[in-house]
Amino acid sequence: MSGKREVETEADLTLGADGVVRLTWPRDAVITGPDAERAMLRVNELCGEDRHPMLVNMATTADVTRGARAVFGRPCQASRIALLGASPVDRVLANFFLGINSVPCPTKFFTSERDALTWLALT
Repeated sequence: MSGKREVETEADLTLGADGVVRLTWPRDAVITGPDAERAMLRVNELCGEDRHPMLVNMATTADVTRGARAVFGRPCQASRIALLGASPVDRVLANFFLGINSVPCPTKFFTSERDALTWLALT
């Protein structure tokens, strides 16, 4: 049997002493709907009943599928989300997502981690 097999992409997820959830996708990740579902389930489990600001490092993400964008448009335990990227491609991906999806909480794209963390602290 031949053909493409969907490869699961697992994100790194932590909750820092500063109260910020950090979600980092691996280099060249193609984030699918099931990947996004797993990540959001893990975010909700990590946060429990509390809502936390979340920094999503997408600096090396290759693509975000339509299914993943739909999942990311649903509410989770994030109180606000900073999307951190490094390239014009990251900005295009983020703007595309923000432009066609209604986001469940304040969400903004940044190229500076310091600026992103400052904005997240405004909660």
